[in-house]
Amino acid sequence: MTDILLRELDTDGILRLTLNDPGRRNALSEAMLTALGTAFVEAGRDPLVRVIVLAANGPAFCAGHDLKEMTAGRAGDDRGRAYFTRVLTQCSGVMQGIVNCPKPVIAEVTGIATAAGCQLVASCYLAIAADSAQFSTPGVHIGLFCSTPMVALSRNVAHKHAMEMLLTGDMTPAARAAEIGLVNRCVTPEALSDEVMAVARKIAAKSAMTLATGKRAFYAQTQMPLAEAYDHATRVMVDNMLARDAQEGIGAFIEKRAPEWQDA
Repeated sequence: MTDILLRELDTDGILRLTLNDPGRRNALSEAMLTALGTAFVEAGRDPLVRVIVLAANGPAFCAGHDLKEMTAGRAGDDRGRAYFTRVLTQCSGVMQGIVNCPKPVIAEVTGIATAAGCQLVASCYLAIAADSAQFSTPGVHIGLFCSTPMVALSRNVAHKHAMEMLLTGDMTPAARAAEIGLVNRCVTPEALSDEVMAVARKIAAKSAMTLATGKRAFYAQTQMPLAEAYDHATRVMVDNMLARDAQEGIGAFIEKRAPEWQDA
């Protein structure tokens, strides 16, 4: 893994990916986007990885795109259209890669998460923040509506809360972010890592097959009308009931013993 993205896998199968470019406030530079995209693909395929924690070094979790890098992209004859299209498409691919990753991803948020950094938090399955963390989609301050962060944000919080963030660009404190559903909860900075790891270990103890099945079904059914969603969920549950881990888990429950997962 590159120095700007650190990788640490523990014995419980919890992979810790740490944004490590604090000098640039862990901006989503081209290099960072490439590193993240590769990391999530590899983690999704690695049977030793059961849960992913996305953390950051320094006072900022992620300040969004590197605006100096983006400004340099204007130098072409097309005033940057091809460059902006490529970088924003790459960023969207990373966000979708998180959603499509079969391993649960938990954001551990310290400091600020702004613009595409807020999008990064919203794209993770779960997010736990330090109570000192802040979130914003501040593009309106510089004449640039946060349209791509809007996609993830609007799928996590109610539309009026999302529009308030997008239209004002104001900072949202962690406690408020928890109230509106952008993060699951906030804790003291000192307790943050322990809280995240406790949740990660609880999830890592479950069947990886079951978690991947549920994740796919969750995101799929949210895009369907009610009747179609129930039909889809019924098919998923029938297939899940026929899986070895479901048979083992139900048997273990009846026999009052711990299940032995095969992740199949």
